[in-house]
Amino acid sequence: MQAKEHVEVEAGKGIVGDRYHGTKHRHVTVQSRESLDEAATVFGDEVPSHLTRRNITVSHGTIPREPGSRLRIGDVLLEAVRVAAPCKLLDDTIGAGAQEALRRRAGTVYRVLEGGTVNVGDALRITGEGDPPPRRTGP
Repeated sequence: MQAKEHVEVEAGKGIVGDRYHGTKHRHVTVQSRESLDEAATVFGDEVPSHLTRRNITVSHGTIPREPGSRLRIGDVLLEAVRVAAPCKLLDDTIGAGAQEALRRRAGTVYRVLEGGTVNVGDALRITGEGDPPPRRTGP
């Protein structure tokens, strides 16, 4: 995993350069810092974002987990596929018990409906299933 200031995301494919780019549904994984902080309370120690093996960490609020929920980050429109299960490697990279602490807190797997660029600091908007994408307004 590498921290990036921005990533290019392709509709129907995922993040350019990611190992899951081009897979059927596992395009982007998103987690929230709030959920990681809850996991840290259960775990008893910090849960660093960069060690969780997720693509994007949102600094405020929670992330929708229900299939069909939509999330817009910058230009990119994502649709929830399923909850992201924490992998066994977390116990090796973060510490024994991390996988269990992250259960139901490890983020969500999304498919990309509309591609574009995601930049650090981009606005995030949660939309409903089937909602039209939000419109951009001019000056």
